Amino acid sequence: MASHCEKNHLPPDSTPHLNGDANTHLPKRPKIAPTFISDSEIQSEFAHHDPSVARINNGSFGCCPSSVISAQQQWQLKFLRQPDWFYFNELKKGILESRTIIKDLINAEHIDEVSIVDNATTAAAIVLQKIARDFAEGRFEKGDAAVMLHYAYGAVKKSIEAYVSRAGGYVIEVQLPFPVKSNDEIMCEFRQALERGKANGRKVRLAVIDHITSMPCVVIPVKELVKICREEGVDQVFVDAAHAIGCTDIDMQEIGADYYTSNLHKWFFCPPSIAFLYSRRSPSHSDLHHPVVSHEYGNGLAIESAWIGTRDYSSQLVVPSVLKFVNRFEDGINGIKKRNHEAVIKMGEMLAESWKTHLGCPPNMCASMVMVGLPSCLDISSESDTLKLRTHLREEFRVEVPIYYRAPRKGETAPITGYARISHQVYNKFEDYVKFRDVINELVRAGFTCAQLSK
Repeated sequence: MASHCEKNHLPPDSTPHLNGDANTHLPKRPKIAPTFISDSEIQSEFAHHDPSVARINNGSFGCCPSSVISAQQQWQLKFLRQPDWFYFNELKKGILESRTIIKDLINAEHIDEVSIVDNATTAAAIVLQKIARDFAEGRFEKGDAAVMLHYAYGAVKKSIEAYVSRAGGYVIEVQLPFPVKSNDEIMCEFRQALERGKANGRKVRLAVIDHITSMPCVVIPVKELVKICREEGVDQVFVDAAHAIGCTDIDMQEIGADYYTSNLHKWFFCPPSIAFLYSRRSPSHSDLHHPVVSHEYGNGLAIESAWIGTRDYSSQLVVPSVLKFVNRFEDGINGIKKRNHEAVIKMGEMLAESWKTHLGCPPNMCASMVMVGLPSCLDISSESDTLKLRTHLREEFRVEVPIYYRAPRKGETAPITGYARISHQVYNKFEDYVKFRDVINELVRAGFTCAQLSK
């Protein structure tokens, strides 16, 4: 009697291979290509955006897809249904999961190095309050220096004034050129600022470095500047990278800073507001505390930050849902960064060509935002003019874009004094930038100047 294997024409020691081979005569199963998010699905995720607005300012407030908003609402309902259960069984576990994802995204060495806070401004306050205590408690001497970039974010400058200057620190600003042509220009100015900081026997206790400056926006060679700080004996380095995660490459172990913060609601699709603060493991960094003191004080910054009283923690709990969203794109967040960078450079060059102007820096010094010179005939002559023009574009033409004023240099003729900071995120369309281009060209043809705007 023939065996079962013989009946199926298989040798006794064979088993069928699902993908087929010469022995089975079965056809190979075709490989199924991964299905990525479509353009129509992207637009559906952001259908809650006002369709009448050319929204080319993702850099200021970010964006959040509808699938993540739904996940956030579920977290909010979990709390509202049974707050006690949520507090004792869900909150800490959920925040730990978000911290773990962030740790992997930024290549931190240990989970204890990652805390979740409201935003980069809160993170800056945490770090700078520690520096103030170092002055107040005698670890630093009055007159020791802190160095920051001239283009540091305004709120961070105010925090340095409130905490470091008042505690006795001597603050030096690194004057950076704009437009900027190369990283070498930035590194040269930074070295000179450190030399000024060390003059008269002072010690440079802190360097505050932006990863991507806000206005004007430029990607700073942060790894190189941190290396310079180490070579020059700077005690501590804090990187304010509000725009970085989801916008440019970040790697804590490569960058080597003591502290690093970035918002996840700008370029990583979280709802407002959430940021991480990285603190490199070191005994000298153990005295970090959340500005809001609650029951967890003294248990480490990550634990302190995870409970600062009754509030809505949902934006800190949706990080897994955000990761699921970004992984619908080819190559995940890296693919999104590449897509946005290529698109914003293309759009910036299109605008500059139409207006006969230029970009504020080379493409390799941009991420998902770029500065584009506006026609000089608009006569932008002050920061007040930039605010009035921005309002005019919003209210009259439904274009949302921030504008930067650059004071003319001595001897310049017909200088470009106004630059628009355009962003590109996955929801943006070519038509958004065409609308902006055509509005500016219309204003130029009409002989418009900022002097015509009411005060």
